[in-house]
Amino acid sequence: MSVYSISQENTILVVDDTPTNLQVLFDVLSEQGYRVAIAKNGETALQRVQSSEPNLILLDVMMPGIDGFETCQRLKANPVTRDIPVIFMTALSDSVDQVKGLSLGAVDYITKPIQHEEVLARIRVHLQLRNATRIMEQRTNELNQALESFKQAQVHLVQGEKMSALAQLVAGVAHEINNPVNFIQGNLNYVKEYTQELLNLVQLYQKHYPNPVAEIRERAEYLELEFLQEDLWKMLGSMKMGSDRIRQLVLSLCNFSRLDEADCKPVDIHAGIDSTLLILQHRLKARPDFPAIQVIKNYGQLPEVECHPSQLNQVFMNILTNAIDALQTSGVRDNQQPTITISTSIGSANSIAISIADNGVGIPELIRSKLFDPFFTTKPVGKGTGLGLSISHHIVTEKHGGKIECDSTLDKGTEFVVKIPLRQVMAQVA
Repeated sequence: MSVYSISQENTILVVDDTPTNLQVLFDVLSEQGYRVAIAKNGETALQRVQSSEPNLILLDVMMPGIDGFETCQRLKANPVTRDIPVIFMTALSDSVDQVKGLSLGAVDYITKPIQHEEVLARIRVHLQLRNATRIMEQRTNELNQALESFKQAQVHLVQGEKMSALAQLVAGVAHEINNPVNFIQGNLNYVKEYTQELLNLVQLYQKHYPNPVAEIRERAEYLELEFLQEDLWKMLGSMKMGSDRIRQLVLSLCNFSRLDEADCKPVDIHAGIDSTLLILQHRLKARPDFPAIQVIKNYGQLPEVECHPSQLNQVFMNILTNAIDALQTSGVRDNQQPTITISTSIGSANSIAISIADNGVGIPELIRSKLFDPFFTTKPVGKGTGLGLSISHHIVTEKHGGKIECDSTLDKGTEFVVKIPLRQVMAQVA
């Protein structure tokens, strides 16, 4: 943008009680193409900005009536005028006064006597900054609108067939992890065997050559050879335990995704809950600032339930994650151990009931009534999308023809109950 186009788009209000200063600034600014308004005191300036908002204000500090500092303070206190850049004009060079002016919201200082080139340069800079800020605000508004549209589109996508895509992703990740883990596990025994042979060789050298040359002796001391031999076995044991743990997680991911059972078919609900708990095991462990969360399972005798396995596992994941978040964020009453109780039973109307309850502080009614609304969340920005329970509601009600309910009492905890119709598999009950 050229200097000329900037000038044509902007009005500058000059506030000064000295007529000579007003005339000089009026002439200089007008010559550059700016529209210039003038005010001889602070009261007049405050009235003028209400009727015609300038793009920048040159404000004298020392004036009769209300001075420049108070005028600036009133401008910044008004939502209509607080974003107008204010440049103080003063003969004072005291840094304390300059700091005071900047703390009140001014963007710059011009020292009298005014240098024409300096004032024009400062004005151009701050007008460019303000124009850039306005463009950025406009772009931000456009992005916010686009984001809102994207969120709405996302809800429709997620409530369609997105759970199938999630199952494919989880299964794919599990498969990719499984290959290198199998390679590691398959070679660990060989590593252990080769390590043992090498250590035996080292021990033979130590036995038959107890007095090695100085270089070897110094190197052995530097490596702490005895400690290395002892610690190496511990490291190999830890690696074996770690690879076993990864394999268990891979199996749980596969069970959680149930990609081979994406269609509606009879499955073991308890296996789905257990696999979800295994995936969340790291969140149930004790932390430095919070004790371990106890999980109590009261499983009833259930038949296999006809459902979409991966989608129903996602419901369990969402509810359990919210329960863990609630306990770790709000704590429990009376210093009790944080506990999640999972109960299953055959309910009324040919359905099964899965209850997931925590002993936290409960949910207020105002919040509880909005739990299943899309994008409603009580978590800080970046910690939650507000989609989990909305998706769960859709999966249970639309995909399975069931119900999901929340019962919560302050200081007594929260319980989610999922009810799934049994349909024709009811006959399989022993």
